Amino acid sequence: MPPRVVITGMGWVTPLGDDVESVWARLLAGESGVGAVTRFDASTFATNFAAEVKDFDLARYMPDAATHARGGRSTQFALAAASMAWKQAGLASFAGLRRERMGIYVGAGEGSLDNDNFFDSNIAGYDSATRSINDVAWAKVALERMSKVREIEQEPNITITHLAHAFGCRGPAFNCMTACAASTQAIGEAFEIIRRGDADAMLAGGSHTMIHPLGMTGFIRLTAMSTRRDDPTRASRPFDQTRDGFVMGEGAGILVLESLDHALARGATPLAEIAGFGSSADAFRITDIAPEHRGAQAAFRQALKQAGIDPSQPGAGGRPPVQYVCAHGTGTQENDKLETAAVKAVFGERAKQIAISSVKSMMGHLIQAAGAAGTIVCVQAIRTGKVPPTINLRHADPLCDLDYVPNIARDLSDRGGVEVAINNSAGFGGQNDAVCVRRYREAQR
Repeated sequence: MPPRVVITGMGWVTPLGDDVESVWARLLAGESGVGAVTRFDASTFATNFAAEVKDFDLARYMPDAATHARGGRSTQFALAAASMAWKQAGLASFAGLRRERMGIYVGAGEGSLDNDNFFDSNIAGYDSATRSINDVAWAKVALERMSKVREIEQEPNITITHLAHAFGCRGPAFNCMTACAASTQAIGEAFEIIRRGDADAMLAGGSHTMIHPLGMTGFIRLTAMSTRRDDPTRASRPFDQTRDGFVMGEGAGILVLESLDHALARGATPLAEIAGFGSSADAFRITDIAPEHRGAQAAFRQALKQAGIDPSQPGAGGRPPVQYVCAHGTGTQENDKLETAAVKAVFGERAKQIAISSVKSMMGHLIQAAGAAGTIVCVQAIRTGKVPPTINLRHADPLCDLDYVPNIARDLSDRGGVEVAINNSAGFGGQNDAVCVRRYREAQR
């Protein structure tokens, strides 16, 4: 029988802060981390706001931060989040860790694009009206500014390289770049690696920033981002009829996953248990979600089946079998209505009894780190019995007719709390991943 897999440490870096408990309090309070873009001049962009991580300094988290100073912002976010998770899991003081059995699986974006500003108005050949640069000027800038170090640091494997070096992890090491589903997939795949016996423990999660001219421009051209320049804090409106796109965020989320036997043998305290994982592809169009979100349905059903949960049957005390879903909930017209359709298709009439919310309404879309943040939210919901709200939800959409915990957090403690939660993620191009998280109990069916 495969080993049970538990979460023993968590860390994140978000637009609302970095300490798990304080960020959780801000989420429950419905605070927004969205504001004007400060890292480059976005004044002429259709979207000039984002959810930025403020006052970040890797040295606050790691004594040897200087070793990783060349890493891009995304990599440094991952190192900070991993440091917090490592500390909470008690691995820093555990002398018996078999490093060759300690692995890494993350969904991490490009490493150093955020450090390069190719849209500097002082460059000869730069056209301020079109924010473009001619070919000759571009070649000159590339020759002057590109360096071997930056070329290395932008490689997609560089984050796991830094993590392996920082924490001495010599086990399985993977990075997946499945867009906005990446870190949910990374957590799920890390779970499977431990279940099949290839590692005792894994650092799993993701990190990303696309708050730079290239990142913002791409999504603006796709018309995927909100353009509510007059009201940034209310721009992210998942499931609201007036939603007009997502708000860019940035950050990282890293968890320590371990086999239960390994965790208990070293005296660690499980925070929650990973019970199931599902993954699917839409096999549809790159820029569109499959009808009825059939890919999400498949991922949901796989995760539930692995967890031994029948979505058609009630849970304990007649409650729904899953009490909370941390939704992908981007705030785009298509995602939100089709995600709603997927939840209804999987859970039937019980879908209306499930609390669903999108923390992207408060911290923006962390892109490849979004799923890891959502998984931490699920763990916190289980630990506290409370679920965060979907803020800015003021106008009912008849196509989004489930319980999205509008505007005010909800305490489910008097209804038995949260025993089972699912984090749902969807990636650009048709990737779907779901992780089912359950309250840790010594005796579990």
